[in-house]
Amino acid sequence: MSDFRKVTERLSVSPQISVEDVAGAAREGFGLIINNRPDGEAPGQPTSAEISAAADAAGVAYLYVPVVGAPTLAQAQAVKAALDEAGGRALAFCRSGTRSINTWALGEAAAGAASDELIAAGANAGYDLRPLLG
Repeated sequence: MSDFRKVTERLSVSPQISVEDVAGAAREGFGLIINNRPDGEAPGQPTSAEISAAADAAGVAYLYVPVVGAPTLAQAQAVKAALDEAGGRALAFCRSGTRSINTWALGEAAAGAASDELIAAGANAGYDLRPLLG
C-alpha cells in the first residue's frame, strides 16, 4: 500500500515503496522517482536496480541518491537539479520519507527558499523540518 505524501504540487515523499508501487506512481502522474535509501539497509528491501527496472518499464525516470544519516549539500543539490529538470511531478522515498524530505528541503534552502515555507510544507506532509531548518 503506497503512502505518497504531497509536499508541493511537484513533489511527494514516501516511506519505502515496492516494485509494484512504481506502476501506481506512474498511473498517478509521477514522471520521476528518487530513491534516497541505500541498498541493503533492511532484509527484503527492494534494491535500487529492481526499482530502476520497474521505473523503466513504467516509463518513469529514476534517480538513485542514497543518503546515510544527514544529507550532504552535494546530495541535496543533485536532487534539486533532478527536480528542476524533471518539469513534472516527482516521488522521493527512503525508509520513512524523512531523509527524502530533508534532502529536498536542504536543496531548496541552499537555493534561497524561505525556511518557514519549507517547514510548513514539511508539516503538511507529516514531517518536522524544524530540527533541520529551524
